[in-house]
Amino acid sequence: MPAPLFAALAAQNPPLRCSPIFAYRMRWKRRRLIWRALRRRHDLSRLRVDEGAIAAAPLLAFATIRNEMERLPFFLAHHRALGVGHFLIVDNASTDGSDSYLAAQPDVSVWRTDASYKLARFGVDWLMCLKFKFGAGKWCLTLDADEALILPGGRSLGALVTHLAATGRPSFGAVMIDAYPKGPVNEGHYQPGTTPFDHLCWFDGDGYRAQRHRVFDNLWVQGGVRERVFFQDQPARAPTLNKTPLVHWRRGYAYVTSTHQMLPRRLNHVFDTGAPTGVLLHSKFLPQIAAKSAEELTRRQHFQNSALYEDYHQRLISGPVLWHAASRRYHGPTQLEQLGLMSAGDWQ
Repeated sequence: MPAPLFAALAAQNPPLRCSPIFAYRMRWKRRRLIWRALRRRHDLSRLRVDEGAIAAAPLLAFATIRNEMERLPFFLAHHRALGVGHFLIVDNASTDGSDSYLAAQPDVSVWRTDASYKLARFGVDWLMCLKFKFGAGKWCLTLDADEALILPGGRSLGALVTHLAATGRPSFGAVMIDAYPKGPVNEGHYQPGTTPFDHLCWFDGDGYRAQRHRVFDNLWVQGGVRERVFFQDQPARAPTLNKTPLVHWRRGYAYVTSTHQMLPRRLNHVFDTGAPTGVLLHSKFLPQIAAKSAEELTRRQHFQNSALYEDYHQRLISGPVLWHAASRRYHGPTQLEQLGLMSAGDWQ
């Protein structure tokens, strides 16, 4: 089995030292982010919240969703099977019944908001507010509804957090891998409740690169199919693929940008040699992507500078073909390990 790709890239980009003044500034930035998130608690109204079940669950999953009825049955089933004890979900003004569906699930607590997703730092403030109240001292998994966490060897989250605790690791890293169909992305059919990766069964097995982020000290990973197809002329604008989705949460922790970067900075060292890593298999490119892209051109809620991404959304609406001759068909966790895209590390 080849050496883990991202551990090798992390070794080539060792952690950066910081001055006492810089460390002081980062502490204040973290405090500002936490205070900002707590102010957003007034955005949220309870739809169905089971505080007893939340308190009893050692491992919680958090997500912000909008109109994800197509994905929710698989999303919940997949992560239940991995070992999530309870889901805490913020519904951002869904109109497709997602909120009612979630409220009917026995292991889901739901909050609703009509407030701006963009002004809440793309949902990060809402979820940090919930983690502050419910997540302290627990393992907290933060995901998007179009992400499926894949662990080395198909193992469970329970076994993973036991290993992380035993080795003194408070956080776990994963790389987002985009899955896509062979034909145009806006064609085909997906049956809700089934695995989306029967339809989105191809991915890029190589073409990934990384550098050390000079402020937050995380391994900044880019590349893959979206860079290859949409940002080949401006690779610096390509989506960030590294994430730290699983953290043993403390009230002094803060996500900076989605789950790409955290404070304190030591939580970002998740791709170091020996650390187990996973994959977030991304189901973004289901046939509804054209309609979602058209909506985003109107709502402008998903990017800091939406104007820069207008061409990207217009191309998605037109139904591009992402498949090429070097695409690989997805066969499961073992294949991702063999390609070096995730690793069990010292998790035996």
